[in-house]
Amino acid sequence: MKNIMVISSHSPFDNMHTRDALDMALIFAAIDQNVSWLFQGSAVLALKSDQAPQEMGIKNFLKSIKMLEIYDIDQVYVCQSALDLYQLTLAELSIDVHIVNTEQQRQLIAQQDQIVTL
Repeated sequence: MKNIMVISSHSPFDNMHTRDALDMALIFAAIDQNVSWLFQGSAVLALKSDQAPQEMGIKNFLKSIKMLEIYDIDQVYVCQSALDLYQLTLAELSIDVHIVNTEQQRQLIAQQDQIVTL
């Protein structure tokens, strides 16, 4: 089993980066890999509760993020500075996450066998 980290740094409404990252994470988990997901920058907005992307003409794939635990993806990390930038609290997020600072992110990345950045 390999340690694979998916890193998202784009807004969930900027093309389909977050959707592709979600699909990638679920595929790796389905083939029994140890998957973690790191949200940086505007990607943290994908985790905000009560969003309605369908009002912008986008299919609401964000609710699928809650499926991560079904696939045993419980290593979801969020950059502290991104939360601060967008003034988000843990209570406003749709799933449980681990908050990490810059040094902790470096350490997590160093522990991975593969990194996928989308």
